[in-house]
Amino acid sequence: MQEILKEMHSWMQNYMKSFYSNDAEVQQGILIKEKHTGYVTANCIELARNLNFNKHDTEIAEIIGLFHDVGRFRQYSIYKTFNDADSEDHADLAVKVIEELDFFKKIPAVDYEIVKFAIQQHNKKDIAPCDDERKILFAKVIRDADKLDIYRVLEPFLAQENADKMPNFIKSTSRLVADVSPDFVEKFVRGEQTDYRKIRTNGDRKIVRLMWIYNVNFVWTMKKIVERGYIEKIIKNLPQDEKIAEGIHRLRNYVEKFIS
Repeated sequence: MQEILKEMHSWMQNYMKSFYSNDAEVQQGILIKEKHTGYVTANCIELARNLNFNKHDTEIAEIIGLFHDVGRFRQYSIYKTFNDADSEDHADLAVKVIEELDFFKKIPAVDYEIVKFAIQQHNKKDIAPCDDERKILFAKVIRDADKLDIYRVLEPFLAQENADKMPNFIKSTSRLVADVSPDFVEKFVRGEQTDYRKIRTNGDRKIVRLMWIYNVNFVWTMKKIVERGYIEKIIKNLPQDEKIAEGIHRLRNYVEKFIS
């Protein structure tokens, strides 16, 4: 498997670099996605080891992390956007790219199906029903690893005064105002997931990221999120509101019980 992994890493590095552009904004987006790919791959490996995966399964987790966002690059080349709502679901597109790559034929068919399932499910609101427990497990690993790094990516743009510095491919679906839409507040109070495709304001975007906490699967991930202060940094940059405060109280209690 190590030789196949080397081939996959080499291909992915060359593939990402093939999208480099002289357009500063496009290049910024590609570099962010390239760096994100590296961090998520590392997160998958670390999480797999924390879960006591054997060497083979840790390598499968590594492959999933490496290719989870491969669809992002084709997405931008075709649609000139990283917004799924305005183009094509990037996870579904990733599976299309993977199915074109010959080196995936070198891994066992059962592992290949796990890789495709996990990648296709990594960005969905919920994991699709499946009677294969290994598929579900690896989907949970990539979902945690991905969320953990997205918190890192978005952290510099939390403060309202930094919102206008947010790259266009991130802010394209939301107005740069701190207010949170009423329906997002209501869902936050009830601890219900919100649909990121309905984001209308920068405040909505922050609520969506907080609500991800209810979809974290592993204690390792939750501890990393808490240790890095991501939750409190988002809360600090939310509007002062009685209903939002109620949602925050519920969230903090949930995190404390989850970790304990």
